[in-house]
Amino acid sequence: MFSGIIEEIAIVKNLRKEKENLHITLTCSFVNALSIDQSISHNGVCLTVVDITNDTYTVTAIQETLDKSNLGLLEIGTKVNVERSMKPDAFLDGHIVQGHVDQTAICKKVEEADGSWYYTFEYDPSVGNITVEKGSVSVNGVSLTVVNSKANSFQVAIIPFTQEITNFHTFKEGTIVNLEFDILGKYIQKIMAGYLDKK
Repeated sequence: MFSGIIEEIAIVKNLRKEKENLHITLTCSFVNALSIDQSISHNGVCLTVVDITNDTYTVTAIQETLDKSNLGLLEIGTKVNVERSMKPDAFLDGHIVQGHVDQTAICKKVEEADGSWYYTFEYDPSVGNITVEKGSVSVNGVSLTVVNSKANSFQVAIIPFTQEITNFHTFKEGTIVNLEFDILGKYIQKIMAGYLDKK
């Protein structure tokens, strides 16, 4: 379980394909504090630490994860948003993020707004996911508030601090990002769909 508050950016150091799996080796400042079998969010995807060296750690993404996320697009040197799991006694500064990416989206526009930035993302609505005005959404693991919610797109506003410490500063038109929609909204949507099907 995560909060969507990114700790820092990790850098991809190596990528190794093994059958349908992708082993991703990264470096960040808290490598020495990690342990094998620990869960870490990578661009919003919960992955398990399988190996640790002095300055790197490795996680493995299976094919389903690669199909539903942007992890298959990683290259050596790519910046990845990382967050360790929430502690039970920690403040919930973001929102409840499971680390289960629902689908990807495309960055359609980046607009500077006198010190902050607005990002517009477009996604395939046929999958069944929705956003609501002022609701929560996770973009590459970052907990954000939805503005300008539409049927297949939404915007988020980014303050300078978030722009600097996450990989949002690398986004441009055409960048593929991971989305995790609000879990409460997904339950309500499924319940309502079942209710309407019975009518």
